[in-house]
Amino acid sequence: MMEALETVRPEIVRAWVDGWVVSRHAPLPVREPWGLRVDVGRPGHVSRHILPAPNPGDLRLLAETISTPGTWLKLCAPAEAVVPWLTPAWSIDEPEFMMTGPLSRGRATAPDGYTLAVTTRSDVTVARLLTAAGEIAARGQIAVTGRTAVVDQVETAPEHRRRGLGSVVMTALADIAASRGARTGILVATPAGQALYRTLGWTTRTPMTAAVLAAS
Repeated sequence: MMEALETVRPEIVRAWVDGWVVSRHAPLPVREPWGLRVDVGRPGHVSRHILPAPNPGDLRLLAETISTPGTWLKLCAPAEAVVPWLTPAWSIDEPEFMMTGPLSRGRATAPDGYTLAVTTRSDVTVARLLTAAGEIAARGQIAVTGRTAVVDQVETAPEHRRRGLGSVVMTALADIAASRGARTGILVATPAGQALYRTLGWTTRTPMTAAVLAAS
């Protein structure tokens, strides 16, 4: 049987989903017996099912009944706890981690050779660090939904890594969110991102597993 896991608080997961759909301009989430469903409607990302507390019964049901390629499962549990209940048709992505962190005002300063550009459109703020040639060296975005805000799509181009650009982007995003009343940030990080966010005071709330149904 699946081992009992310390589950993340449902309100944190719901806040993450609410911010994620704003960030990605996706439809509002739909409640399901196992959690939430978002009908994204994009190639390779048709829909996603978010399970805050996955159990064998729900996993078997979803794994055996979902037939649309490009459907994702986002499971608040490590891969070893959920893989035994998925069918071979499901592919597992790299490990992820849901994290929360405090948001506060702070001045973000671009390093020499870079320019910081911050823009807001449709409730989503994007911070970009640009090179002198106008290329994007690092970027990230944040969607504020009340007292929480979801950080999304933070990335640094390979040739610009290890220069502190990710920290600058995060400082800029936190400043904007805090100025709009948000006090807690939520994100889902890769292992590399988790290391960065820890240095910025963020806390891991749960490991996550992403599984996608591949085309047959």
